[in-house]
Amino acid sequence: MKKLMIIYMLAIVPILGATAQKQVDTSQPEFEIKVITSVESIVPLGLGRSRIISSSTDRDYKEFSSEQTEEDNTRNKSKRKDIRVKDFEETKLLNFYNLGGIRFQNIAANDAVISSKLTKMLAEGWDLVFVTSAVESDAGEDDGQGIFITRYIFKRKL
Repeated sequence: MKKLMIIYMLAIVPILGATAQKQVDTSQPEFEIKVITSVESIVPLGLGRSRIISSSTDRDYKEFSSEQTEEDNTRNKSKRKDIRVKDFEETKLLNFYNLGGIRFQNIAANDAVISSKLTKMLAEGWDLVFVTSAVESDAGEDDGQGIFITRYIFKRKL
């Protein structure tokens, strides 16, 4: 049994050592990420705006980041105008409501338009990896505001 254990150790230790020494090159990312956002209005009477938004501009988050420490808690001085993106694709969607109330044809139309966008992304080599959604709805008698937002997160190998 002792000999078997020694043989096992002699075989495994070099493999583990080689694996531990393998360096991963992080200078060039393997994937790119793309976020597509749909915003659908749930404002009564059809007064809201609904869109699919897709940025055409890249941003490096590091340009707008700061690190807070106990010794240096200087406020982040990034300017909103530098973060703002003016190059984006905007696809019109229909509002969930009109004068008569909820409009199911509008929901079906939005589903068709969103499906078309997602299908095009998949055809371009993007993989849908995550979907998240949230709602801010009518909070009472005097609110009259609300949106349903969905973010579709894609990745594609570079």
